[in-house]
Amino acid sequence: MTQVRDMDMADIEAVSAIRVRGWQAAYVGMVPRAHLDAMTVEEDAARRREWFSRPGRTARDLVAVGDGGPVGWICYGPGQDGTPGPAGTGEVHALYVAPDLIGMGIGRTLLDEAHARMRGEGFPASALWVLAGNARARRFYERAGYRPDGATRDDVYEEVTLTELRYARPL
Repeated sequence: MTQVRDMDMADIEAVSAIRVRGWQAAYVGMVPRAHLDAMTVEEDAARRREWFSRPGRTARDLVAVGDGGPVGWICYGPGQDGTPGPAGTGEVHALYVAPDLIGMGIGRTLLDEAHARMRGEGFPASALWVLAGNARARRFYERAGYRPDGATRDDVYEEVTLTELRYARPL
């Protein structure tokens, strides 16, 4: 049984492993292989430790924990500039599940908990960004009630431009 709790500093290595392995599994054929191969858990963990300990941080991090420790991670908080919807719309900044556990309900459990907490914090709606080519993630978010709102943005990886779509839903 997976439990969701607030992330703490002791979870950083496990969350970084989930995130890096998640990128390396989910974005094959979308993000250039050189970029994926260059990602390391150690570098991600160093950035995450700095970010996690930053004073005044408004984002919240939750982990799904199984018998052996964290198996999933979600980060949410106030929307960034350009977030759609009513004033004060929240945003899911990141959601990753250990690749070998995808499809077991962990991502949905994390997303449901983040939605409940965002509602409790007064957010009227939630938004997120997803790669246009990531059909699996798009289906997942659509099943959770998210819909594309027409906004796009481009990210460049190793001179390859990838388009992200903004999705939103009321809370």
